[in-house]
Amino acid sequence: MHLLPRAKYRNSNICKRILKMTTSTDIEERNPLLEQFKEIRSRTLELVKTLEKDDFVVQTAFFTSPPKWHIGHVSWIYETIMSKIDKNYEFYSKEFSEYLNSYYQQFGVPQDKGKRGIISRPTTEQIFQYFNTISQRVNHFIESKALNNDAIKLIIIGLHHEYQHQELLVYDLQHLLAEQYRPVRKNEKPHSSNFEQKSIDIKGGIYTMGYNGGDYCYDIELPEHKVYLEDYTIDAFPVTNEQYLEFMEDGGYDTYKYWLSDGWEKVKKNEWRSPMYWEKTDGQWKVRDFLGIRKLNPKEPVCHVSYYEAEAYCKWAKKRLPTEAEWEKAACWNEEKQQKTVFPWGNEQPTEQNSNLLESYHWGCTEIGSYPNGVSPSGCHQMIGDVWEWTSSEFIGYPGFKTGFEEYNDKWFTNQKVLRGGSFGTPKRSIRGSYRNFFRLDERWLFSGFRCTENN
Repeated sequence: MHLLPRAKYRNSNICKRILKMTTSTDIEERNPLLEQFKEIRSRTLELVKTLEKDDFVVQTAFFTSPPKWHIGHVSWIYETIMSKIDKNYEFYSKEFSEYLNSYYQQFGVPQDKGKRGIISRPTTEQIFQYFNTISQRVNHFIESKALNNDAIKLIIIGLHHEYQHQELLVYDLQHLLAEQYRPVRKNEKPHSSNFEQKSIDIKGGIYTMGYNGGDYCYDIELPEHKVYLEDYTIDAFPVTNEQYLEFMEDGGYDTYKYWLSDGWEKVKKNEWRSPMYWEKTDGQWKVRDFLGIRKLNPKEPVCHVSYYEAEAYCKWAKKRLPTEAEWEKAACWNEEKQQKTVFPWGNEQPTEQNSNLLESYHWGCTEIGSYPNGVSPSGCHQMIGDVWEWTSSEFIGYPGFKTGFEEYNDKWFTNQKVLRGGSFGTPKRSIRGSYRNFFRLDERWLFSGFRCTENN
């Protein structure tokens, strides 16, 4: 998951509502934006509320960040936004800015990501003081009559940036603590309904790909553009632990012919024998995650696999990964009505009845078949939530792509693959059928799975 891309406001309902408020003399009418900001900050604090002081400074791998860095960084981004709104804005601290900068050269030399855990200052206590101070400053900005439309748009970008970091923080807490993490809220998982492992036939032809809704989206979801698809078949469910275990037991990690060359080198170098967080004890496969060290649930989607592993499984199964256009059409296109929706179930925001996202507070994948209310018109299940799904598509800009943020999107258009659909750690405001996440092919600490496709 990556940070601070340029946002688009295509007839944005929330943006329209907020922008309208800027002409009002009643400051209380700005509450929707202020309340969203308070909600976000409250959840960020809730995610770390049960941590011990020592937990905040630990960086368990070069691809993770200490919790205190996340807490500080989401606050520092608001400072960069306020500095663009007010040219006289003074940053809280040069030291803080140097530590909390991720890669923005315009704000100085960024701190090396892999070394965030060896920095003891600012202290955890200082970071929380900083968090509270910046919250107060942003509150003042939101309540200010001087806010114009562009300022509001920038603040909304900051809100969505913090949503992204909430999920990144959950990734890192899994790597840092796993079963030792104690969430403030935890709900029972739903029971899966009867389901049948099957594939869905999808009609090809011209498909208009990209975001078509009226709310917030990122520029990487635009512009809408036409693509041509051949007829194809896609699995109704993500690949399960049971299915992936069959691949493993059939020599999947020992047979080079299933793997891309770079992937095979990763298998040998890193001694991959299973998905991340799997461990075998007394001849039985178990998984170590937020829910404990537990027996592998065969009905849950396989999670924490790299693109290389997903692609190898597909080759073993004599199938392939879907392109992101194939994935999106299967998720959001109603062939009968000739209509595309924002989500598989329609244009309404996600709920606990149709998807497993962060606000479900299940802290893990649910069994396939758990969300019949979230099924797509084509018949595909759990395309929103549970696991991010790898596609075969390279992460590049759509035809006609234009960026307005010089230090973000363009620099990532290389050596990354697109994932779709969100995970159990994704905030509901962050996800939609057109959302494009992207990671390197060997990364697997994210909540990543996949489903298979075949040509007809």
